[in-house]
Amino acid sequence: MRTKAIVGGYVVPIDGDPIDGGTVLIEDGKIVAVGTDADVDIPEDAELIDASGSWVLPGFIDAHAHLGVHEEGEGWAGNDTNEMTDPNGARFRALDGIDPYESGFDDALSGGVTSVVIKPGSGNPIGGQTIGVKTWGRSMFDMVFAEHVSVKSALGENPKRVYGDKGKTPSTRLGVAAILREAFTKARNYAAQRDHAQNEGKPFDVDLTHEVLAKVLAGELYWDQHVHRADDIATAIRLSEEFGYKLVINHGTEGHLIADLLADRDVPVILGPLFTTKSKVEVRNRTLRSAGILARAGVKIAITTDHPVIPINFLVYQAALSVKDGLDPETALRSLTINPAEMLGLDDHVGSLKPGLDADVVLWSGDPLDVMNRATRVFIRGVDVYHFDEAKGVGVSAQRQYREA
Repeated sequence: MRTKAIVGGYVVPIDGDPIDGGTVLIEDGKIVAVGTDADVDIPEDAELIDASGSWVLPGFIDAHAHLGVHEEGEGWAGNDTNEMTDPNGARFRALDGIDPYESGFDDALSGGVTSVVIKPGSGNPIGGQTIGVKTWGRSMFDMVFAEHVSVKSALGENPKRVYGDKGKTPSTRLGVAAILREAFTKARNYAAQRDHAQNEGKPFDVDLTHEVLAKVLAGELYWDQHVHRADDIATAIRLSEEFGYKLVINHGTEGHLIADLLADRDVPVILGPLFTTKSKVEVRNRTLRSAGILARAGVKIAITTDHPVIPINFLVYQAALSVKDGLDPETALRSLTINPAEMLGLDDHVGSLKPGLDADVVLWSGDPLDVMNRATRVFIRGVDVYHFDEAKGVGVSAQRQYREA
């Protein structure tokens, strides 16, 4: 791949001070240098990309989406979000249901979103395994950058409704919590028996469900807890402390009501979706002020669309409106970049403009927190995958060109 140098822009590396008249040097899909135009040594044969008048940022990350597993406009045929036949679906993998040609991937590029953690839904107490993917590529073989990220779990209305309607456990919040406790207890016992068998050199039957939860208990996978109400958030914290796993609150609608508790426990929150209807009882306290309240309390936050609940290209608009309602702009940009990367262990790949990270770089017509600005060019792993055609007033993506070839 030819070396590229994005030059002359207002570079916002996120993990460092902005650089007016900055350069981002890219080789073999990685960032190799970031600095002023004068400080970065650009090879003579490098492709120069003029970013004059543009803001240059790392690609945004949506840390909680159903992109490709819940395809927009496809009805039941394109909805593989929930395998609602087993309350403990730890063995299920979002990877196996993703359609990389869903139109949402084009939308993501237009909104400057280059990485997504795709998750199963919230119909089960334990929904399955998540995966980190790029928003451009011809297949999952091209797009996956983090195959083992976390396990999705749900507390609250959704799982108790799904199984209560079937006349099965769990039909209450008590039942949902019990399912999680039983699952982790069995996984802990399983891991002890497995390790003993290995030490003794004896055969052992592998159980895919227990194996996944054993990795959660060992700290190898994060626990993504779908939860809205403050009391359910407290239950999520209590369960994580009982079993010692790495908890990440997802949605956290009423997190602002117990922001001090989350901050004291150092529990991060993937917050959102922030502007959609109050469609059920447990989201009646949704407010755009949540992000600012949580951040001021010291809680690390990321912002999500929960695509397709909110179209993924609207990710930055939620951050902008959160700024309007009290979130400081620096944290708003961090909530779309380095924060989600750090809270899910992805910051060795994405989240900032730093040497050694993936060359996921977006040029903006100005400050992305100004809703009048737009993503004008998007690079993923150094490949130019999207540009906005000013003459035609439309975005052009390599993803669409692949489909139409």
